[in-house]
Amino acid sequence: MPETGQAQHDDHQSISFDDLLKQAKTRISPEQNERLLKLENSVKRGDVKEQQLHLYHQLARFWYDSVRLFEPYAYYTGEAAKLENSEKSLTFAAHQFLDRMMDARDPALQNWLATNAKVLFEKALALNPANDSSRIGLGACYLFGNISENPMQGILPVREIAEKHPDNLFAQKILALGGKKSGQFDKAIERFKIIVQKDPGNLEALFNLAECYEEKGDNANAVKWYEQVRKLVVVPEAQKEIDKRITELKK
Repeated sequence: MPETGQAQHDDHQSISFDDLLKQAKTRISPEQNERLLKLENSVKRGDVKEQQLHLYHQLARFWYDSVRLFEPYAYYTGEAAKLENSEKSLTFAAHQFLDRMMDARDPALQNWLATNAKVLFEKALALNPANDSSRIGLGACYLFGNISENPMQGILPVREIAEKHPDNLFAQKILALGGKKSGQFDKAIERFKIIVQKDPGNLEALFNLAECYEEKGDNANAVKWYEQVRKLVVVPEAQKEIDKRITELKK
């Protein structure tokens, strides 16, 4: 996946794509800039929609393959999906934004990613209102995307899906992360355990489970789950970090 090229912003600063694009262009070579200009100016009269769709795909590939920057790649992928207006393309683009949003730490960047994901999920749901994955994704935008003064409004549709379909691990994950974010560690632990029971090798769930126990001061269970994480982690730096946490908790 391309890297994030976004600098940190304060909590109240918004980001526009024009700003992101301007910043991204400072990171490309003169040759790449020349190629980009040709692409950006390539739409001619005629079947403009089809040309625009082709252009967005080309621009997305340029930023993905040649520059390895996520934001312009995702933006143009999203714009192509809006023109194509198929559920498959819209949900693919929406999940690109959502996945990066879940890892973002800068509130302004979270907002930009969530806002784009929200639009795409809403368009996908207009085509298929019964798509649980899109409903969960939309809920996650409200919960974690810094787009609403009442982020917990995203919980209700996700909880409804989880109650109806307990085996929907995406819904369980979003609810578990929501519980962790709001300090409801017991509720989060309950849901992370559901995920681990169904998917024992789920590193993300195992790690969050350990962190929830650590946050609530249950060091014995935190160690137990960090040791499960340690068995599955293969990156040496990550192994050292887990070992360090386990040692600290055993003191």
